[in-house]
Amino acid sequence: MRSRIAVPFAVIVSRIATPSVATRLHTTVAFTAMCRRGAAALAAMVLLVLPLRAVAADAPAGDATTPRGVVQATTGAVINVLANKSLPTDEKRHRVEEIVYARVDFATLSKLVLARAWNDLSEEQRKQFMEEFRQNLSATYGRNVESYKNEKVTITDDHAEPRGDWTVRTKIIRNGSDDINVDYRLRQIDGTWKIIDIIIENVSLVANFRSQFQEIISQGGPTRLLQVLHEKNERGEPLKAPKAATSTS
Repeated sequence: MRSRIAVPFAVIVSRIATPSVATRLHTTVAFTAMCRRGAAALAAMVLLVLPLRAVAADAPAGDATTPRGVVQATTGAVINVLANKSLPTDEKRHRVEEIVYARVDFATLSKLVLARAWNDLSEEQRKQFMEEFRQNLSATYGRNVESYKNEKVTITDDHAEPRGDWTVRTKIIRNGSDDINVDYRLRQIDGTWKIIDIIIENVSLVANFRSQFQEIISQGGPTRLLQVLHEKNERGEPLKAPKAATSTS
């Protein structure tokens, strides 16, 4: 994937090389700075979380049966909500979440984020993780719904990836600021293309949260991870900026 610094909705779970301290610090700073930019954070949410704030510039809704069409239709629907000044903030957040959740395969996303640890969870724990993770992503990115400033998104490329996945590359056009590259990784689930990772400026949502969660699991197992997520949600506290690898594999 192209690189300028180092957000993202990848694909086969595999080991991630442990980055150097300098690399981890650089990645954390870059990701944190990005999350402070309203447009990038919301764009990343197209998942989740949370982050999806753009519209295909001067383009029709698109064919939602193709990867390119899914991204175009999703960003277009989200932008319509964000640009609606008559809607209160909570209603905007609710509508954006509904749009995003319908286009993201949260089960696959959760498996990719947890990697091997997914197999250590019971069915009930998996359901609990997906719900807690989803809530936290909303808390992390949903607060940016009122920071929309007429950014637009242009799809710059889309292409097949190994093993059948598809990448749609976009660029958020910001008025008077640097543009932001956002790639969406999609996978065909039961005949429908779903977003499974978002890569903003070469920083993968999946890879970064995977690193953070692996650290928690190493200290107290899956039970500790569920506890941490639940406690953060109770306090309305977002997850820390991810600190690890810059891409999924």
